[in-house]
Amino acid sequence: MGVNSHRVEDFSCHETSLRITTEAVMPPMEIHSVCLPPQQTTLQKLKLRLGEIFFPDDPLYRFKNQTLRKKLLLGLQFLFPIFQWGPQYSLRLFRSDIISGLTIASLAIPQGISYAKLANLPPIVGLYSSFVPPLIYSILGSSRHLGVGPVSIASLVMGSMLSEAVSPTEDQILYLKLAFTATFFAGVFQASLGLLRLGFVIDFLSKATLVGFMAGAAIIVSLQQLKGLLGIVHFTSKMQFVPVMSSVFNNRDEWSWQTIVIGFSFLVFLLTTRHISMKNPKLFWVSAAAPLTSVIISTLLVFCLKSKIHQVSIIGHLPKGLNPPSANMLYFNGSYLEVAIKTGIVTGILSLTEGIAVGRTFAALKNYQVDGNKEMMAIGFMNIAGSCSSCYVTTGSFSRSAVNYNAGAQTAVSNIVMASAVLVTLLFLMPLFYYTPNVILAAIIITAVIGLIDYQAAYQLWKVDKLDFLACLSSFFGVLFISVPLGLAIAVGVSVFKILLHVTRPNTVVMGNIPGTHIYQSLSRYREALRVPSFLILAVESPIYFANSTYLQERILRWVREEEEMIKANNGNALKCIILDMTAVTAIDTSGIELVCELRKIMEKRSLQLVLANPVGSVMEKLHQSKVLESFGLNGLYLTVGEAIADISAVWKSQP
Repeated sequence: MGVNSHRVEDFSCHETSLRITTEAVMPPMEIHSVCLPPQQTTLQKLKLRLGEIFFPDDPLYRFKNQTLRKKLLLGLQFLFPIFQWGPQYSLRLFRSDIISGLTIASLAIPQGISYAKLANLPPIVGLYSSFVPPLIYSILGSSRHLGVGPVSIASLVMGSMLSEAVSPTEDQILYLKLAFTATFFAGVFQASLGLLRLGFVIDFLSKATLVGFMAGAAIIVSLQQLKGLLGIVHFTSKMQFVPVMSSVFNNRDEWSWQTIVIGFSFLVFLLTTRHISMKNPKLFWVSAAAPLTSVIISTLLVFCLKSKIHQVSIIGHLPKGLNPPSANMLYFNGSYLEVAIKTGIVTGILSLTEGIAVGRTFAALKNYQVDGNKEMMAIGFMNIAGSCSSCYVTTGSFSRSAVNYNAGAQTAVSNIVMASAVLVTLLFLMPLFYYTPNVILAAIIITAVIGLIDYQAAYQLWKVDKLDFLACLSSFFGVLFISVPLGLAIAVGVSVFKILLHVTRPNTVVMGNIPGTHIYQSLSRYREALRVPSFLILAVESPIYFANSTYLQERILRWVREEEEMIKANNGNALKCIILDMTAVTAIDTSGIELVCELRKIMEKRSLQLVLANPVGSVMEKLHQSKVLESFGLNGLYLTVGEAIADISAVWKSQP
């Protein structure tokens, strides 16, 4: 007779070892008891659970067993990463950082002006945003290669969301106030996520969502730049495909052939340099220097031919000097406060997602770690500071970071060098941009955002996961035809629906034995796996919650019915036992426990035995505390499927 194993033992039973054999004829199997996890108080469980949720990386492990002086130093380094690498900084590192800093400055200056126009802000605000935030990040940030500044996606979203409420041309002051206020709330939101260690919130923006969102946004941004490329004066402020294209063709009489020639000539030049750098990464400096080169050449061209090409619009006067304070412009009461908060949260999430993703990408290339929570705090605090110094939303830019990395940056000092170059520009070089044509800014924006269209990633989504591809398409068409925020909301909704679908409709499989082993695997996956006569082995591959308990009951009963019908059709051995493999059931709630009780009662009425195999610690503890295991009686709980079959079969053989 087999050894009965329904008992619940103390934690000490983990010392029992399993015997593994590769012999063709399997020896009698040792039957093990299923153990409860170590006993813990409710407070201990809560502390452990909260620690797993909010502190998975155990950030305070460095402080253990340290002297007070050492703890203070570690605390300073923890809050300000510059104190980690600062003491070891050398002239050799500075040589690399100054080259990379000047290189990204050549990209940051034209990008700052262009992205500010994209956000419907004065061009000078883009340069302001390339001065203060990089300085803040160099002190607080943990990435060595992140190039900080305005980015296309955040600029586009801010411009589209604010312009729906306030006209950037008719009410410039109010629009500027809302932009600074949205930046403030973006920073508060980002810093709060870092301080409260709630970074998992941004995980709801899946890769599929972002691929579709960025592609749709890139197309909308590119079409919006037709205003500058064609020289159109009166253009729609809407950000949807149909209004933009209607505006382009309804204003054909405003097209300027001089603007078109200049714009498309430099667009071809910028795209060519981008292609060269993509084909040969060593020539990264070609595309990095192309925007500033285009600005210089086009400015000289317009200045020399200003009497002949007077139809080409120019930037005009840009004020010299450092960032003026803007704390007094923050808009904290009034009818537009809700718009500012909503814009801040949306742009904050998007910029945070891009900044952390870019930082981790380049950290992986150099084999060092970027602390996500520190990055959230650094990006958040630099946006809070930026909102008080005439800056709008900034984050880690992929294009700047790529140039920074390829130029040989070693530390965040490259951001300080870039900010210093922008400072010189703000103080002394602003009059030189007077004759810079707006069309060149449009060409720079198109070149920058066209790289956001990742058709290869979309094709990969289609091959791997159709639901992810649906989320991608929802995001893409939502941005293209509805609006940027609603398109993003639709995509997030599809992603959440996918999560709910997996939770409410978990996978269940029928398992069989691989001959000559004690291994049991899915019959549909392994052709060599065989059914065990009189047994139906089912595996549930998800937690059992209130949301899926009804479905699981219906699905398990269907498996039983189909098994009985198949046995009857093939004249096989009658079904006697259902084994529920709970290896993949990581959690269970009260509804799940009720499901187990109900299944046992239903099987008992049908003269079938229900057996549980290998419930994990937390599940085992809840089953034990609810007294459910008592109702299973003898031979109701086993450590493995193999032991359950061996022991129950032995019991059957011993019976008359």
